Order: sequence, then structure tokens, then C-alpha cells
Amino acid sequence: MSTPRPDAGASHVAHAEHTIRARVLDGTYPPGARLRERELSEALGFSRIPVREALTRLAAEGLVELSPRRGASVRRLSLRDVAELFDLRLSLEVFAARRAAEADPEGPAAARLGELMENAEDVTRRGAVSEIPAANTALHAGIVELTGNKLLQTALQPSLGLMQWVFTLTGNLDPAVQCAEHRDLLAAIRAGNAELAGAVAYAHIERGRRPSLDTLARILPAE
Repeated sequence: MSTPRPDAGASHVAHAEHTIRARVLDGTYPPGARLRERELSEALGFSRIPVREALTRLAAEGLVELSPRRGASVRRLSLRDVAELFDLRLSLEVFAARRAAEADPEGPAAARLGELMENAEDVTRRGAVSEIPAANTALHAGIVELTGNKLLQTALQPSLGLMQWVFTLTGNLDPAVQCAEHRDLLAAIRAGNAELAGAVAYAHIERGRRPSLDTLARILPAE
């Protein structure tokens, strides 16, 4: 009996998306690098169709840029992009935190958020540096999901990849502090205190702005 491949049972699209995202985040595919469908499909071992779909998904997250002439390439991230990302997060996530505090605390989305918090705590406790950015990004997305506001989720979607990218590039910031702030935020949401949840979300995002920009100023262009 043959041994199943590690990705057996997973869709080729999902596998391609995961692989390309990981290589963008770890710098294997640097900003501006061309992402040629043929080369990627050969490297991954399947057709170009799932690769094309994966690139489309990553473009929707803000990690990849699609051009009619050049095809796909890794986004060129700048300090201005990061500053604008923080501005956007203050608008969307503070509102989301308030609405999440008004949501059903016993519903499936609330249970899912609890699971995401447990996972974020676990990877932080284990010091799993490569897993922390994805876990924290998923947690932030889970708060927005809890609001039940589909338009809000759609508005955040193009920023999720950028959030994870920034979290990855600023991995020198203390993850234990981030985890503690997340616990405070979820406590306010679970208590149903909308004003407190919004205030905690605002403080959490704004506290991360200057350290993140200072760290990224060493490796990113201004514009």
C-alpha cells in the first residue's frame, strides 16, 4: 500500500495558497518577485489552474499584485502601507469590537472565537514563532466574524494578508504582551461591554503602531 502524500485530501488550491503565502511571508519570494504560474505549478506538482486561483486569493488578501502585463508578483510593501493599515484597523476593528460585545455570547461564532484565543495562547506559550502571526490574524478576523456583519468582513478581507505579513516582520515584539492584550479584549467582549471593548481594541492597535513602524523602518522603503 502506497504512503499518502502529506497534502492528500487537501485541495490543490488550498495547498498552493498555503505554500505561496508561507514563502512570501518568510521572504523566499521577496517583494516585487514575479510569481509565474508555470514555474509554481511545476514546483508544486500539479496544474496551473489551482495555482492561478491561489494567486487570486492571495491578491484579495493584499499579498500579491495582479497585472494584465506582468502577471502576478509579490506586493512591494512600504512604511506608508503599514501606517495606512493601522489607520484602517482603527476604523474597522474598533467598530467590530463594539459590535462583537453586543453579539450572542453563546452562538457558534463566539465558540469559534474562544477556540482561536486558545490556539493563540498555545502557540505563544510554546514560542512557536512561525505560527503566532497566523494565529493572531485569525483571532482578529474572528472578532469581526462575531459581529455577523458581512460587509464588515468583506471590508477587512483585503487587509488580512497584510496584517499577517506585518505581524511576521515584527516578530521581535513581545508576543506575550500581545496575547495578554488579546485576553483583555476578549474579556470585554464576553462581558458585553461595548464601550470597554472598543477602548481596549483602540489601545491595543495604537500601542502596536510606533514599535511596528520603528522596526519596519530598517527594512521597508518609506513609499
